[in-house]
Amino acid sequence: MTETQPKVLVVDDAATVRMYHSTLLTEAGFEIHEAANGLEAVEAALGTAFDLFVVDVNMPKMNGYTCVETLRSETVGTPAPVIMISTEDRPGDADRAYAAGANLYLVKPVVPARLVRISRMLTGRGVAA
Repeated sequence: MTETQPKVLVVDDAATVRMYHSTLLTEAGFEIHEAANGLEAVEAALGTAFDLFVVDVNMPKMNGYTCVETLRSETVGTPAPVIMISTEDRPGDADRAYAAGANLYLVKPVVPARLVRISRMLTGRGVAA
């Protein structure tokens, strides 16, 4: 019996950051989908059951906090874990992410091995390569 690849939605308005996170996670065995902003992420979540969301904070159309709140709302109601990643590292930024429904808040640049390890842990895929 073959285990299916966990589906991850990488959400960031910067194409280079999306590509970077997507490449890291693809190489680690995840099936990657991408969205350029929170609105696209919510639309994608309405049609696909994701195992993990990796969400930037500062984006046009819908920021990361609103995106996560919407993903957690009754309308979408996804139980999948959320990693929020941002350049913001002021007091209260992480608290705001957790209040929105994020499981973890990381500050850019994220160490590649850490992102992979945390993604595996949050999707129940262990930490082995």
